[in-house]
Amino acid sequence: MNAQTVAKPLVKPARPWFSAGPTAKRPGWSLAGLPDDLMGRGIRAPEVVERFAHGLRLTREVLAPPADYVLLYTPGSDTGAVEAALWGMLGERPVQVVAYENFGLTWLADVKTHLGLEPEALTAPWGELPDLSRVDPKKDVVFPWNGTTSGVRVPDGDWIADDREGLTICDATSAAFAQPLPWAKLDVTTFSFQKALGGEAGIGVMVLSPRAVARLDAYRPDRPVPKLLRLTDGKGFDRALGEGVAINTFSVLTIEDWIDALDWARGIGGIEALIARTDANYAALAAWVERTDWIDFLPARPEIRSTTSVCLKFVDPRVTGLDEAGQKAFVKRFKALLEGEGAVYDMEPHRNAPPGLRLWCGCTVETADVIAATPWLEWAFETAVASSEIS
Repeated sequence: MNAQTVAKPLVKPARPWFSAGPTAKRPGWSLAGLPDDLMGRGIRAPEVVERFAHGLRLTREVLAPPADYVLLYTPGSDTGAVEAALWGMLGERPVQVVAYENFGLTWLADVKTHLGLEPEALTAPWGELPDLSRVDPKKDVVFPWNGTTSGVRVPDGDWIADDREGLTICDATSAAFAQPLPWAKLDVTTFSFQKALGGEAGIGVMVLSPRAVARLDAYRPDRPVPKLLRLTDGKGFDRALGEGVAINTFSVLTIEDWIDALDWARGIGGIEALIARTDANYAALAAWVERTDWIDFLPARPEIRSTTSVCLKFVDPRVTGLDEAGQKAFVKRFKALLEGEGAVYDMEPHRNAPPGLRLWCGCTVETADVIAATPWLEWAFETAVASSEIS
């Protein structure tokens, strides 16, 4: 295959958005479709609090955690939600951190450097998982369910003990609403609007099991917890948070956008339909990878490959023969070609990940657009290979 044999495709994706966060808006989304009657109202106004509470009720209805789990909003998207759990819950018992991509490594560094704890690190190279049999049920464990930056996910929750003594703190931001989550195995589950359903950024969600609530009720860390991360009042867990009360001032427009996404999700069939849409998108992209000789999955093992943040690596010697700087320059050229045509946006990997491609295949993406994107990827690859920038 060469540049002369790959013609520029004629058909573009109708919605060429493949960013891993913020992700594509739901099909048919329109800013004009969001209500604005509460814009400018106080965050504590009863009507505003009720609207926030409505968003939590819808989240529960679509995501379907157990009835005795508590949902609440946090500032700072998924990062804020994870940090609130780390700062407010860790330290009672030893902790392990499962780190196999950028964000797991971030949580590991924060637990060690900022909380001053001595976590046991369970690490693996990019594209792999650590040995999960090393997870100790007597210890707290922090882990990403799905590695947004590596394209790796845990295959299931079988490695988590039912009779565990520690808490499981799961960063599920690129798995929620797209992959099955075994709620009985999860004590703290976090995600953000802008990944889960293509919402606007800035607000995170925590889903707390009764065991997590009990930890907040009984445990007081010996470190000061910043107000933005504080989940407790003078009596223990602040129950008002589970009723839609905000820790700080949130954007009402962002909440309305989240409610819009949830209404769409409920309308198409709920969590089962969302997972099915994700699986169909992944299958379409995987079929293309299997028949294309210059690209492959970053994770070698199929059972640990993410179905949302699909990370790919170059296997063509014309690219792999370049040094790291040359490969990154190639990705930059690749991206510029696609975006210059308005064909595929934001397909580059995370800045700390190996050079390659990353395409979001979550539930707000249309399968037809995944299929339409692949000829453009082929065109951009051969055009970038032929360009003088990498000659």
